[in-house]
Amino acid sequence: MRKPLSFLLLLLLFFTNNLYSQQFNNALEYLEFVSNEQEIITRNTWKYTKAIAHSKRDRTIASKRSSLIKSIERALTKINKANAFEGDDFKENVLKNLELNKSLLQQDYAKIIDMKAVAEQSYDAMEAYMLAQELADKKMAQAQQEFEVHYYQYAREHNINIIESESDLGKKMKISSEVFDHYNDLYLMFFKVNMNEVYLYDALERSDVSAIEQSAGALSESAKEGLKKLDTVSLYKKDRMLVDATRKAFEFFEDEADNKIPVLTDFLIANEDFEAIKSKLDGTPERKRTKAQIDAYNEKVSLINKAVENYNKTNAALNKKREAVLGNLNAAYERFLAKHIPKD
Repeated sequence: MRKPLSFLLLLLLFFTNNLYSQQFNNALEYLEFVSNEQEIITRNTWKYTKAIAHSKRDRTIASKRSSLIKSIERALTKINKANAFEGDDFKENVLKNLELNKSLLQQDYAKIIDMKAVAEQSYDAMEAYMLAQELADKKMAQAQQEFEVHYYQYAREHNINIIESESDLGKKMKISSEVFDHYNDLYLMFFKVNMNEVYLYDALERSDVSAIEQSAGALSESAKEGLKKLDTVSLYKKDRMLVDATRKAFEFFEDEADNKIPVLTDFLIANEDFEAIKSKLDGTPERKRTKAQIDAYNEKVSLINKAVENYNKTNAALNKKREAVLGNLNAAYERFLAKHIPKD
């Protein structure tokens, strides 16, 4: 029984050796081997890009990112254990390139995910988040360029002719980058103006008239600046979808700040005066109240009732208009990505 067992062990060792020390007969075989591994990574990169563009679920995006990292790890293992065909330098460069991609996904993009969680809190945070994402994307693109440099160099050294035609996946990745650049530019413009409305409603919540007027002024100014900037924005493939939807949002913010907020502050001022008169009247014994006090109180009651009516009507109209404008803008963002970023 020992001989068959030893024979089986030898067979296992033979196949294990072949599995972890892949041999190549020529440079072309090795180049195709590396190219196939890179193709798998590129396809998973595209799936990750599609998830960012077309999925609203963070879990789906995280899953695609995890799959991409695993495909890089598998490629690292396979290329590291395979014997290079007269190309140890090429092999080392490919491995360094893959390690860089892995590091970017595990560190840079992980930080970006953390930044996304707080990006909505301020314009600076949102700008930093977008800049970090842009920088990480550029690093990834640079890594891809470096891979291609070493790839073509190895091919030249071994007299292998490579037909330089942009791959379908390469075209898709390039398109996605251009689409997201336009998307991010428009979104950052909107976000800057929108944050002023956030500050405005924080002041309204506190009934701080001075802060309300200051925030309304900032909102009006930023909306007007935004409208001017929209006139100079370069369109993506002549598509005005995002520009037009953003313009409607800015026009709403401008009208809100200039024409609607004063109605709300009028109520707050009138209510403050009313509460002062009411407090003074309540603090005066009934037998000591003068006719002038009672007349002033009754006059304020009439004014405050009118102010409440105007406040409620204006606030309801603002909420309805805001919902429509922002709903239209969000739909434009989704349609723009769906229209211009390939799905397969």
